[in-house]
Amino acid sequence: MATNKLDNALRDQLRRAMLIVLLNIVEGAGRYTHADKKNFYVIARASVFEVAVILEVMLDEKKISCETYNNMHKQLETISKMLFKMIQVYSKK
Repeated sequence: MATNKLDNALRDQLRRAMLIVLLNIVEGAGRYTHADKKNFYVIARASVFEVAVILEVMLDEKKISCETYNNMHKQLETISKMLFKMIQVYSKK
């Protein structure tokens, strides 16, 4: 990713959204009740979608390459699927 092409606002928004994903996964893992865990994983998954949209904007504005977009999108899809499974597990308990 060519960060020198990114404006500060977009770069900050992307960084914040990615950090929110990580922090909510960690916070959910540290919770005791299933409802609490599920809630944090739901928030993390929503932030994954936010990151995906930011990447789409960056691609449209030619601030990242198609290859970078595809690689990152594939990783986000994997993370989203993992979170979805975790949400399902804690929904049933």
